[in-house]
Amino acid sequence: MRRLFLLLLLLAASAQAAQNVDPAVFQALQEAQAAQQKGDHAAARRALEGVKAASGSLEEALLWRSRGYLAWAEGNNGRAIELLSKALASGKLDKEVAANERLNLAKLSAVEGRHAKVVELLAPISAKAGEEILLMLAQAYQGLGQHDKALPLAERYVQANPSAADNWLRFLVAANADLKRWAAAERWQRRLLLRHPDEAGQWRQLAALQQMSGAQHKALATLRTAYGKGLRFSESELDNLVLLANAAGQPWQGAKLLAALMQDGILAHTPVREEHLGQLWWQARDRQRASEVFGRLAASSGNPKHWLSLAQLELEQGHWRPGLEALTRAEQAGAERSQVRAWREWAEGELAFERERQLARVD
Repeated sequence: MRRLFLLLLLLAASAQAAQNVDPAVFQALQEAQAAQQKGDHAAARRALEGVKAASGSLEEALLWRSRGYLAWAEGNNGRAIELLSKALASGKLDKEVAANERLNLAKLSAVEGRHAKVVELLAPISAKAGEEILLMLAQAYQGLGQHDKALPLAERYVQANPSAADNWLRFLVAANADLKRWAAAERWQRRLLLRHPDEAGQWRQLAALQQMSGAQHKALATLRTAYGKGLRFSESELDNLVLLANAAGQPWQGAKLLAALMQDGILAHTPVREEHLGQLWWQARDRQRASEVFGRLAASSGNPKHWLSLAQLELEQGHWRPGLEALTRAEQAGAERSQVRAWREWAEGELAFERERQLARVD
């Protein structure tokens, strides 16, 4: 903040020399700046409130500007944006001063999450903008959900600057992923990976993008490659990759990845993961595989919940006898009898109906 207030004094002095600022106003601006440097905001406020300026004058714009920076220093960012916007919109600030005010106002607006304000300030000057302005503008468009406007800005900069900072590449990864442009997101992530081949997080991010795109075989290959390089992931990180697929409505891909990770020994077989695997197959409507998982779980754990899950899966596939057997085992393991009875009555009814149809065909 001290740098901004010093800038205020220097710019005010240059404006006075060029445009003959009223001496009383200029003195108030100097006093306010000196008080701000000492951290005496009350004295700065008194100095600025002690002078008046004609409507539409340069002095009015400079007072708005000084009061805006004072509000910023006091943490009143909303008021600061209001006052600095008025100073900039007045048209009284010279070109150099206005350019600095536009940039500072955009930074403050970005901090406050006022994306539309950032776009309003920076879009008109984007054609010849440098890195700082382009990045702020691209992030503002992304904050507004206007990815179609954000991505070209970022791509333009990175193509013109192959050694652009990692922030640009991360932005391109995130923006393309938001639009579900998985191939583009993966391409930019690979650029990051080339820069940081020994960072496990970069490999994990690539695997996550591949997983989200439905290419679980590629995600597994990425993880295997990272393991081959000696990189290691925590079990929670790998579990989260599986959860990510399920959250994205892709339980089949999640199940395939989890099964492969456990088969390769990258993730340990545990009852919790086995149950999660069975649930994923079930959600993906692959009931046969889900039955196999819950069959193993029920046999090893004796948990009535596992036997009930197995029974329901068998019955959903029309496997009445295996389903009834699983219900009997669930009841013996302590499952609630009313729940077992409801499933059994339905299964026995379907089994009886099936027998009647078979007899009818024989007759």
